[in-house]
Amino acid sequence: MTPQADLLITGSHLLPGARQSELLEDHGIAVAGDTIIALGPTADLEKAHPRAQRLHTAHGLVMPGLINTHTHAAMSCFRGIADDLPLMTWLQEYIFPLEQRLTPEIVYHSTLLSLAEMIKSGTTSFCDMYLFAKDVARAAEQSGLRAWVGEVLFDFPSPSYGPVEAGFTYVEEMFCRYRQHPLVRVAVMPHSVYTCSPDLLRRLAEIARRENALLHIHLSENASEVATCRDRYGATPTRHLDRLGLLGDTTLAAHCVVLDEDDISLLAERKVKVSHCVESNLKLASGIAPVVRLLERGITVSLGTDGSASNNNIDMFGEMNCVAKVHKVDRMDPTAMNAETTLAAATLGGATALGVERRIGSLTVGRKADVIVIDLDQPHLIPLYNVPSHLVYAARGGDVVHSVINGRIVMRNRQLLTIDEHEVLAAMREIAAQFHPTPGRR
Repeated sequence: MTPQADLLITGSHLLPGARQSELLEDHGIAVAGDTIIALGPTADLEKAHPRAQRLHTAHGLVMPGLINTHTHAAMSCFRGIADDLPLMTWLQEYIFPLEQRLTPEIVYHSTLLSLAEMIKSGTTSFCDMYLFAKDVARAAEQSGLRAWVGEVLFDFPSPSYGPVEAGFTYVEEMFCRYRQHPLVRVAVMPHSVYTCSPDLLRRLAEIARRENALLHIHLSENASEVATCRDRYGATPTRHLDRLGLLGDTTLAAHCVVLDEDDISLLAERKVKVSHCVESNLKLASGIAPVVRLLERGITVSLGTDGSASNNNIDMFGEMNCVAKVHKVDRMDPTAMNAETTLAAATLGGATALGVERRIGSLTVGRKADVIVIDLDQPHLIPLYNVPSHLVYAARGGDVVHSVINGRIVMRNRQLLTIDEHEVLAAMREIAAQFHPTPGRR
């Protein structure tokens, strides 16, 4: 007996994956609970599931939700506060000192602000590395977003947990709290090779192995990081991590801007996944990651926005647009990073990077219902010849009208249903007053 759907999501077009050849007209999906149970023509779905709730958009494109694999969501409270600076100056002279003033409530509200922005711009899953991660997870639970959350650890005391040893306790408590959660997963997140000793990195790698958890780390973000690692350890950051046992198929490396051929070969051999954060890398003048080369070597490349303090938004449509164009120029080849490849990186590539490609990242029967609907009835989206092209080169986050995560409608007609947007904005205005720089100074 065919199960009955709770929800039908239909529109003028359905794109189950990232290829134009997959595009279907007047189609949609049927959802029972949290799972997709059928794809088909709208009329057939309506006939088969007459009691299901309808979410229909006459000029709507039904597609997989976007997956942001590297964020610092709570850094929305620092958006625009220290721009146009080199990475190390930005971190050491501005961001690290400001972070000493963070509190659990500031992180909670700042994370909610980012999650509202994510939902309204099409993101349905994110991977977040930051401080006060319990409060990041608390906000994620409220929002209904699918989340990988980890407390960042480094050698020096944290404003969140204090001394390093207390950080291990904090991480263990998070694993205990969220081990069975349907949407929030805990990941192990050392900050980087330049802020974590070899001993700290080894200990965190062991926790990740024991918990069968994602290990997420900043890697080779700029030339200065690589030079520092060579001076300290006689190896590039990639080879240094490999010697310590941190590279494997559950490792997600953010940035990977400065890599030599041996580094790339090692990442490919170890099946490390990469989170490419092009807009942040450009803004901080870190460089351009060799993404086309990584893809040529079979390395999974996903997309991340980084935090709002170094981007300054977390709109994955903007990220896709920039990714496709930058790599064309970097290779001086307009075919180097096409629309389908870029869209795949933002959907199934993200799911693969997080180890859940059999659950999310595409719209097929048996996958979890993480779905967004784009309003195609827009001047900048007409005429419509090629959908992946439009999504990468023309669409904007504001074109997303509905969002469904794990079968739950979290936004309908651009109205957030799980987050009180007005309350979050009011709270953030109060928080911003605490960080506002003195006039005439950064």
